[in-house]
Amino acid sequence: MKDLHEVLKKENYKKVRFTITKTQHLLITAKINGVKGKFILDTGASNSCIGFESVALFQLNAKDSKTKASGAGATGMTTQSASDFILQLGYWKNQNIELVIFDLSHVNEALLAHKAKAVHGIIGADVLLKGKAIIDYCNNYLYLQ
Repeated sequence: MKDLHEVLKKENYKKVRFTITKTQHLLITAKINGVKGKFILDTGASNSCIGFESVALFQLNAKDSKTKASGAGATGMTTQSASDFILQLGYWKNQNIELVIFDLSHVNEALLAHKAKAVHGIIGADVLLKGKAIIDYCNNYLYLQ
């Protein structure tokens, strides 16, 4: 079989490296409005999100939301949302994503308890579907089209 990278490059996929943390999470660097942050790449998360404390860092215009968030051991959490920003993973960019903003402290506390670094947010299935994602676990690459 041909090299995966070469096949996907011909299909205009962009390659983004990820690392695997001590907690077995996939960690990826992303930029929001040109500002770098660390994110968990989570195929099981329906939406991409950031913590309340990162809104100013990424220069987002947060709006109140009626949606309640749940996951990673917490339920019924108050949320906000943000749109009208640029998300960039490697050379892949998209302006049509809506971020869910909620309290990520429980996620970061769990990471820190296992001596892993805190994250700014989570890249979820919404981004993966929009980018027609292919995850190469063997070589630690995410491909987005």
